[in-house]
Amino acid sequence: MTLTQCLTIADLKERARRRVPKMFFDYADSGAWTEGTYRANEEDFHKIKLRQRVLVDMTNRSLASEMIGERVSMPVALSPTGMTGMQYPEGEMLAAQVAEEFGVPFTLSTMSICSIEDVRSVTTKPFWFQLYVMQDKDFVYNLIDRAKAAGCSALVLTLDLQILGQRHKDLRNGLSAPPRFTPKHIWQMATRPAWCMGMLGTKRRTFGNIVGHAKGVTDLSSLSSWTAEQFDPQLSWKDVEWIRERWGGKLILKGILDEEDARMSLATGADAIIVSNHGGRQLDGAPSSISMLPRIVDAVGSKVEVHLDGGIRSGQDVLKALCLGAKGTHIGRPFLYGLGAGGKAGVRQTLEIIRRELDVTLALCGERDVKNLSRQNLHRDL
Repeated sequence: MTLTQCLTIADLKERARRRVPKMFFDYADSGAWTEGTYRANEEDFHKIKLRQRVLVDMTNRSLASEMIGERVSMPVALSPTGMTGMQYPEGEMLAAQVAEEFGVPFTLSTMSICSIEDVRSVTTKPFWFQLYVMQDKDFVYNLIDRAKAAGCSALVLTLDLQILGQRHKDLRNGLSAPPRFTPKHIWQMATRPAWCMGMLGTKRRTFGNIVGHAKGVTDLSSLSSWTAEQFDPQLSWKDVEWIRERWGGKLILKGILDEEDARMSLATGADAIIVSNHGGRQLDGAPSSISMLPRIVDAVGSKVEVHLDGGIRSGQDVLKALCLGAKGTHIGRPFLYGLGAGGKAGVRQTLEIIRRELDVTLALCGERDVKNLSRQNLHRDL
């Protein structure tokens, strides 16, 4: 199947599976422990039914909206995803360029392969930066300052990774960046020659925001021990205050999955919260993001902007989230599948698929403006 023949996100996923070494494809396409929450993120979207409306004017439709006050061509942002540059050479830089072309936000992960400065060098508009809080506070201060120097327009603070979830596929695969040269890894790479040739053509093969910036991290062995020790298990609501003060700009809190936490987030002064279970990669057995969205929207009302990530695999899923009160949505795996399937063109195909499906579904629901969507557009069982 060629890239242009990929009509759905599922098509891109299968093409990526054939092109990306197993350890890196599994990193993107896996959840914690039994992967029950990972599956529920997708499955629960299918349970939501739409109201079909007919004989209404479907002309002059608009998907344009705003997320945290920034104009977007559609209410979809690219989520922060670790090791994006191992799905395809210089993946973060390519994805950021496509997001800019489309007029949607791109969020760079702390655990990216391409650094903040790398992404800034190939973009002309501000992108967002996602922050993990480490025990080395000097490193965290420096990360925030580097994001400010790069002109990032929002800081996305991830709250749900104080300790790493049980990700069995990553453990079995011996995941690392760059990959270790074991017989298993050599075989995986040998069966993906196009990926190998691309990686030989770039110097960006490890964590660009960390190596050379964190104390004592100059090679793979020190990096491995550093990441295992550095996520801060004592992160608390009090830390949000100093992070917000140091940052001084728009702040988004990612990882809210409970009404009480949502209400507590109001005191932080954050500009938005993202309803998220980390793509099912942290607490297996937690509810899906979409199932918690309406409850969290009801809990906070209009006091903070509510976004959603987790389980979105189509433009219809985006529309369902908007109907349930989300003001923005975030996609991670879909753009990673596109990136693995075809690099920059694959990311573009991902966003084209999402945009087309969102637009057609909007029309068939009898709406012309994505900002008018509400629970009234959802079918209620008798």
